[in-house]
Amino acid sequence: MKALIVDDSMMVRMQVKRALSGAGFDTVEAQDGMDALEKIKANQDVQFVVLDVNMPKMSGIEFLEAMRHELPDIAPAIVMLTTEGQPDLVQRARALGVKGWIIKPFKAELLVATAQKLTQALAAS
Repeated sequence: MKALIVDDSMMVRMQVKRALSGAGFDTVEAQDGMDALEKIKANQDVQFVVLDVNMPKMSGIEFLEAMRHELPDIAPAIVMLTTEGQPDLVQRARALGVKGWIIKPFKAELLVATAQKLTQALAAS
């Protein structure tokens, strides 16, 4: 399975990559929403996305809107990994198809368990 990790922090990307790679995921990294849009266009077999909210150039929410508009047939399982937790932001993300919300700092085991649960549900549907 392939996962896209989108965060402007190289340290966070490395932590997420280590956790997901250890669970058998192939990973692709992006440093912001614009980079992520290019990466998902080039890797349309991505099944899981870990996405930050606050990033330069294009936020996580803006990435979701662009992805839904430009690639309507792609529907990976998406989890927000962020310091943000405002209910209106969570609701907006859920309306764009986000399946989970994990607050930083995160526990690797929780991220891996969430990734496995969501990709198994995706495979079953």
